[in-house]
Amino acid sequence: MRCRGVPRRELLRVGSAGAVGLSLDRLLAAERDPGATAPHGSLGRARARSCIVIFLSGGPPQHETFDPKPNAPIEIRGPFAPIATSVAGLHFSELLPRTAGQAHRLCVIRSMTTGIHSHSTSGAYMLTGQRPRSSAESVPPGPDDWPSIAAVVGAIRPSESSPLRSVLLPEPIFNNPAIPWPGQDGGFMGAAWHPHLLRCDPAAERLQIEGLAASEALPDRRIEERRELLARLDAPFDRRQHSPALDGHGRVLDDAFSLLRSGSTRTALQIEREPAAIRDRYGRHTFGQSVLLARRLIEAGVRLVQVNFPREPGDTSASNPLWDTHRDNAARLRDVLCPQFDGTFAALLDDLADRGLLDETLVVVMGEFGRTPKINGAGGRDHWGNVFSIALAGGPVPGGSVIGASDATGAFPAERPVQPPDLAATIFEVMGIPHGYEFRDPLARPRAVTTGGIPLREICG
Repeated sequence: MRCRGVPRRELLRVGSAGAVGLSLDRLLAAERDPGATAPHGSLGRARARSCIVIFLSGGPPQHETFDPKPNAPIEIRGPFAPIATSVAGLHFSELLPRTAGQAHRLCVIRSMTTGIHSHSTSGAYMLTGQRPRSSAESVPPGPDDWPSIAAVVGAIRPSESSPLRSVLLPEPIFNNPAIPWPGQDGGFMGAAWHPHLLRCDPAAERLQIEGLAASEALPDRRIEERRELLARLDAPFDRRQHSPALDGHGRVLDDAFSLLRSGSTRTALQIEREPAAIRDRYGRHTFGQSVLLARRLIEAGVRLVQVNFPREPGDTSASNPLWDTHRDNAARLRDVLCPQFDGTFAALLDDLADRGLLDETLVVVMGEFGRTPKINGAGGRDHWGNVFSIALAGGPVPGGSVIGASDATGAFPAERPVQPPDLAATIFEVMGIPHGYEFRDPLARPRAVTTGGIPLREICG
């Protein structure tokens, strides 16, 4: 259907960018796949209302974080000593003193395993709970990928009070900037399932979110006028010409207008409103302020926020970017990585508890894998997917507990191996999505949210 020679799709395109007065290409410019159908089935009782996933991209070492090995040789245990935590008999690395004080709120899994040593594919396994078809490095995302945990939670348990169902910030995870990891989007379910990507630096003097830069000269009244204009443009079209793709686009526009106009989500993005003392507590670096922004978003009703540990400028040519410490492992952890994580993570747990949000917020800290037991000739640790540690807190998580164990050198699981499908099943179960819950793919085939994963009984009962 056309109006004065202009295709309806073109009007929608212009409406979503020009008429609104902002670019939403990366944030909300998804159109629902014409063949995709809504999830169906019976949802369970949610044990948490929201979820924050902190992804320590690059692979944090188990030895210098949650699973020190003080009795191993120096080339395995490294130069740092274990310290007591707030739980008797439980020890963390001395690099995490503030996190050690939070151990009574944590469940540490010391037997996490993927068996994959490649960043992107082990990462996709952790982020989706589905074993990738390839274990190669730098595999680009494809249309047959499994949806991420963030995508599934956002689609099946959408927010009741925010147009943002699930969010990734402050940047996607990548090895090469041109090739993001698979497992970060809606996969074969299409763009309507994509989590909303907020590219930003919340530590900047003024928060600017890429793709969400409405002009200061565009007040709420003008935004509403443009929405009404789009409604009048749409009215003459024959409703019989609607398609799922166009209807999906309409929903995207509704989300965009809802976000722009007013409400708690818009306020949540105004991180400058946060008291200076709270911002200081989280740390005035990009990671710390990103975690603070995540807290603000879940407080505003966003169901799941994933914070990816941000890259430093120019680190794509470095030999130890992010947590990928192939060289100078000890100095990098001591001077940069652990201080940032330790302070921010402890601040988040205290802040959630102070606000009465910890009991209803599941917090998950993980990376794509761990590091090799033996320190290499450059003083670093290399990729190691055979065993590593992750931590959970909040919601129904039993604080002061440990699941599984690694062997004497932190090389392989010694007790109770936990795989990504088990972790995904646990997150879904806590969020009220039974691990056997089915949804329909674009070809109307039933798909279970997890394949072979069993929720951890210590957390889910």
